[in-house]
Amino acid sequence: MVELTANGVQSDNNCAPSSEQTMLMTVYLAYAEDAKCQHYLTLQVNDETSLYEALRQAGWLVKFPALARWCEQVADIATPTAKRWHVGIYAQKQPLSYRLQPFDRIEVYRSLSADPMSQRKNKSRV
Repeated sequence: MVELTANGVQSDNNCAPSSEQTMLMTVYLAYAEDAKCQHYLTLQVNDETSLYEALRQAGWLVKFPALARWCEQVADIATPTAKRWHVGIYAQKQPLSYRLQPFDRIEVYRSLSADPMSQRKNKSRV
């Protein structure tokens, strides 16, 4: 199907994109700074965008300096470590070089604010 665009140029919607064209896709970002402050964002990115590039495009590396420092420290690590990793896709920890897929949900994790064991003990005493 050929459409005529506003500037009079024809475009063929059925053609696959060439290697020079980039497709945009939607990804979602989520970060719970603490129990009362959550941040959510929907972002349009190119199809070759990495997890790190999406965080940068969203402005979160400026907005959250601790996240930016952490990214600098682990930028070269290809395999996420269990305890120190702060980002993932749908609860699966991923390296910063991970290539995003359409509709991925980028999650920024934080350290626990309290020990879960002590919280359970305190609840049982009440």
